[in-house]
Amino acid sequence: MRWKVWTVVALLASLITSPAIALDSRYKDADGDLVADVPTDPKQWIDPSTLIFAYTPVEDPEVYRKVWDDFLKHISVVTGKKVSFFAVQSNAAQIEAMRAGRLHIAGFNTGSNPIAVNCAGFVPFAMMASKQDEFGYEMEIIVQADGPIRKIEDLKGRTIAFTDPNSNSGFKAPSAILAEKYGLLADRDFKAAFSGKHDNSVIGVANRDYDAAAIANAVMNRMVARKAVDGSKLRSIYKSETFPTTGYGTVYNLKPELAAKIREAFFSFKWEGTALLKEYQLSQPPQEKFIPITYQKHWAMVRDIDAAMKVSYACK
Repeated sequence: MRWKVWTVVALLASLITSPAIALDSRYKDADGDLVADVPTDPKQWIDPSTLIFAYTPVEDPEVYRKVWDDFLKHISVVTGKKVSFFAVQSNAAQIEAMRAGRLHIAGFNTGSNPIAVNCAGFVPFAMMASKQDEFGYEMEIIVQADGPIRKIEDLKGRTIAFTDPNSNSGFKAPSAILAEKYGLLADRDFKAAFSGKHDNSVIGVANRDYDAAAIANAVMNRMVARKAVDGSKLRSIYKSETFPTTGYGTVYNLKPELAAKIREAFFSFKWEGTALLKEYQLSQPPQEKFIPITYQKHWAMVRDIDAAMKVSYACK
């Protein structure tokens, strides 16, 4: 029987006291929606001449610069602003850039969303989905297809690649599952390595740099589809329930009229014939449009996992 992520959360939550989850003191949340409010003082609004956009860290940012080009041009037309792609190298760098005021529009990965919301004033409002409104991805633990590892128990004594401590599928969810379902703990039962990105983890397993890796299958599926990795070299030994995928939004203190235009640009973008559709329709389910979401609703399961693992959203 497949082990359910919700079961992991319930078990862990019954054993610990969840840490307080609150916005950093620089932000206000008068309406209780868990994200930072727009400042009431217009003097605190920002109206940059150039809007900076960053997508969650990937192995080759230049590939995604081209993928996002059509969309960023659309934002430019709708807002009347120049829009620039910022290639970030890590989740921490992306969060810090928004917190410091250098990043205005972003796609933060699933696990980084809560930290971006609480520490950087990120306000997510969109997510990719299929034309039938299907969305999300699963965490999978992958190994070499021709290797000796056939089940989770075989991971004992092996090296498992995680992506980043802030990643949901790349660290937090698999750590909870390995510990609570299988009694496997890092440094005691297996060696943990951090690759930095899902792409690196996938390629690392295919190239035998790691014995196994915990990854987001949406990333892996796109890599296989565009032949960035040979899918025949990989085998999955675990697949989780569905999580929300990358959340897109803006920094909290943009001038309200500008923030509204950026939101409009997301939902008015025509995907057909674009590089964005060519890349993301390779996912399962295919990602073919943006749908509206809220952090309060769509990230509830992720926050539960964070609370169960005593993840702190305190800003450093």
